[in-house]
Amino acid sequence: MTAPRSRGENPHVVTNVGHYDDPSHPTGLWLSELAHAWEVFEERGFEQNIVSPGGGASPLEPRSLKFPNYDKTAKAWHADPARMALLENTLSPDQIDSADYDAIYFTGGHAVMYDFPDSEGLQKITREIWERGGIVSSVCHGYCGLLNTRLSDGSLLVAGRKVTGFAWQEEVLARVDKLVPYNAEEEMKNRGALYEKAKIPFISYAIVDGNLVTGQNPGSVKETAEKVAALL
Repeated sequence: MTAPRSRGENPHVVTNVGHYDDPSHPTGLWLSELAHAWEVFEERGFEQNIVSPGGGASPLEPRSLKFPNYDKTAKAWHADPARMALLENTLSPDQIDSADYDAIYFTGGHAVMYDFPDSEGLQKITREIWERGGIVSSVCHGYCGLLNTRLSDGSLLVAGRKVTGFAWQEEVLARVDKLVPYNAEEEMKNRGALYEKAKIPFISYAIVDGNLVTGQNPGSVKETAEKVAALL
């Protein structure tokens, strides 16, 4: 994402995956995590677009279309054919030039646990934005997109840095702990990240460590986006 005077844009990263390992359990993009951030950045005049690991369609997580996350902002996106068309035609990593970007924002939904971590295209974009002094950000499960990103010196981007994201306690409370492919909180800690979380599940919690901005859960989207915008 870029400030109004700049020519660049902000990529929102979304998933291409539509179900857990068990195909009878659908998942996908958590819509409010895109819609609320988009709104925050749009109000500030930043240019934006949407990229996914494989390009093309990004399915929606059915649970994200229910109260309390399905609020007026998410509903407005869902009801707008032009906005929904953006999710049918997302860009692939090789279609964008990281030099055009000031920031990258990884959205969540359990689906990202499958296709974010090992996307070499997304890792390349993230690394280049970071090493140029840009902002890397994520919310909720979006931090899975940062698990395996290495910098040019071979070190993990998250190692030794403060990070938050969907907590294992929240997986249990959401009753998906038996469905998810791994414990994202534990995997982040295993990579040397200084994982933090709020004392109470599901409340807004976002942290900034230099140019790394992360939010814990769907309720943290606006706070996370505002922290990104403040850095820009």
